[in-house]
Amino acid sequence: MIEKELEFRSTSLAQQLFGPQERYLRFLEKRLGIEIHSRGTSVYIVSNEQEKVEIACKFLVQMYETLREGVLLQSSDYDYGLTYLENYPGADLKKMFKEKFFKISPKKTLAPKTLCQKEYLDAINTKEVVFAIGPAGTGKTYLAVAMAVSFLLQKKIKRLILTRPALEAGEKLGFLPGDILEKVNPYLRPLYDALHDMLDFGKVQEMMDAGVIEVAPLAFMRGRTLNRSFIILDEAQNTTPEQMKMFLTRLGYGSRAIITGDITQIDLPKKEHSGLIQAEKVLKGIEGIKFVYFSKKDVIRHRLVGEIIEAYERFESEIS
Repeated sequence: MIEKELEFRSTSLAQQLFGPQERYLRFLEKRLGIEIHSRGTSVYIVSNEQEKVEIACKFLVQMYETLREGVLLQSSDYDYGLTYLENYPGADLKKMFKEKFFKISPKKTLAPKTLCQKEYLDAINTKEVVFAIGPAGTGKTYLAVAMAVSFLLQKKIKRLILTRPALEAGEKLGFLPGDILEKVNPYLRPLYDALHDMLDFGKVQEMMDAGVIEVAPLAFMRGRTLNRSFIILDEAQNTTPEQMKMFLTRLGYGSRAIITGDITQIDLPKKEHSGLIQAEKVLKGIEGIKFVYFSKKDVIRHRLVGEIIEAYERFESEIS
């Protein structure tokens, strides 16, 4: 057996590191399959695998240094940090956590909660076109809107455009009562919800009245060239190949496009092919375009959401 002792100078920081009733030490034991014993501000790590001892030591030391820098860590950050370190053994967790927080607006500070969310935010910062594909509850749309607001407030762009196919109405909205906003609002409500979480209601309305923020059905993108804009296409699995091509070719100078969708939730008529699936095949490998794939492990709404998704997947596999 291999045993390693770590001693931490600060009693208060050691208590934060260990967690209430040593919750985080028990978490580390379970995840790595090791034994951890504590005495005062010291811990003793025991395992018959050298690699696991090294990971545990590196993790505890780096998390302690992060706490010393005054970074407030949530319980989810321990899971996030360990997963990150396991995937990237040379990672600097202190640097990562200090850079993790994005100031979106006076109302909102954002932090990715999974490795995939961090990859997604990094992609949005560095690529012109980003596809985010995965199940509901993974933050695809919410994070895209958050970054768009950040870009807008930093004046990196002039306009924020949020769009999605109004599939239920077949994008032929004339038969619905009311003006155009009343017709499309039911289909665009999730985008409004994310937007209002970033900015005060009055500010959103002011920007919409000035044309700085535009929320519209996908059909309204046809024939336009959008310069210095941040364009988000939500529910992209319900676009046809023609609609997807039309949307992508709207991209103008200084613009970014984020396309989100879940290819397991396609509501198109059976004869129609999904533009998102086709784009995935056609556009891979093009510089400036990034595909980010979320999984049920990235679902963050509530632990039950992940379990519900798994239950439905098991049920569907049994009846297929």
